[in-house]
Amino acid sequence: MQSSAQFLQPPATPLPPKQIQGTSISKCSKFSRRELAMGTSSSLLVLLGSQAIEPLSISRARADELPPDNDDKIEPDQEPSRKIEYCSDQNVTKQAFLEVSVDGEPIGRIVIGLYGDSAPVGSSRFSNLVSGAAGVSYRRKEFVRIMPNYVQHGGLRSYGVDAELAKSTGRTMVIDNLVDEWEKQSEMCQGTKNVASSVSIIVRDPSKPPPKMKLVARGGKLEIDQEEVGKDVNGTEFTIALKDSPELDASALVIGRVLEGMDVVERIGQVKTVKENTSSPYFRAAKLIGDKRAVVAERGFNRPYSKVKITNCGLME
Repeated sequence: MQSSAQFLQPPATPLPPKQIQGTSISKCSKFSRRELAMGTSSSLLVLLGSQAIEPLSISRARADELPPDNDDKIEPDQEPSRKIEYCSDQNVTKQAFLEVSVDGEPIGRIVIGLYGDSAPVGSSRFSNLVSGAAGVSYRRKEFVRIMPNYVQHGGLRSYGVDAELAKSTGRTMVIDNLVDEWEKQSEMCQGTKNVASSVSIIVRDPSKPPPKMKLVARGGKLEIDQEEVGKDVNGTEFTIALKDSPELDASALVIGRVLEGMDVVERIGQVKTVKENTSSPYFRAAKLIGDKRAVVAERGFNRPYSKVKITNCGLME
């Protein structure tokens, strides 16, 4: 029996070295499920990272091997300028003067050179208003706004005596041609147009809201009509820039520049004005709900406390 049992038992075969080593490790070391999961996830991250980095390095290497693109392209800075520089070195064709006073005290004379070649419509309108050829003039009219960068004259009124006098001479205050000239200047002129010492006519109000659409009954039919909100400018208000004033480019047509008397313009700029209060929460709330008191208050901002008037004006021969 013993001999048969010994015969039935298979002989012990020696394990290869790797299997013996693996068996000893499995017997000696024990890992929890958490440790096995962490090890598996970290190995997957390493594998995915190596696969992601490899194509990136290959693409960079290919990009380095590609020859540079030598297309004959003209950079924007190298393109030849097709626009005419209307902003500087413009030809002065006529000279006008304004004599100014502050609270009745004369402070000096301003001599303005008009650009009759580049802005013929605007310079002609200004010269007619200065000389009185339009039936009315800037004489005894006031500067109504003093800003940090410019001073603004109130021009003429589109109603009352000014309008009647202009009508008696066959003149109108239509500004269509002025707007066309301003659009042309905006297209052709590069950079800031209202630079220091420039004189401009206000031809549009950029803060004016667009017209509202409304239904109107005409001839038994409903038609869509536009309702204008606010008033249009009449092309008689003008500004003189103390400094470069790009904020005026959206509304003012440059018609000339100050040749003499910038010290007078600077004195006008030093007159005390009504403090602007647009940052007040009460003003913002009133403006938001359309309170008319806010509109009236806004018109008074930056107005001079003193009366700054043109006492005399005309053309120089």
